[in-house]
Amino acid sequence: MKGNKVLHMVAFILLVIGGLNWLLVGLFSWDVGMLFGGQAAIVSRVIYVLVGLSALYLLATHKGDCKMCSMDKPMMNKPTM
Repeated sequence: MKGNKVLHMVAFILLVIGGLNWLLVGLFSWDVGMLFGGQAAIVSRVIYVLVGLSALYLLATHKGDCKMCSMDKPMMNKPTM
């Protein structure tokens, strides 16, 4: 179980990095991959592939890992006291 948690956290961190990169591209036309030599550089391409694989992994495992999505009933339908 611990390995799954580590894999989940690594995938989550890479997905956040990818999301922040898209934010920077959208707002400032600046790609974090430029720090590693641009999109043609092997390091940048490896990072892009890892971010994409992380997105696929989290997409495939989200329902089982997410506390909000794995609940039987939505929180807003629970009675309040």
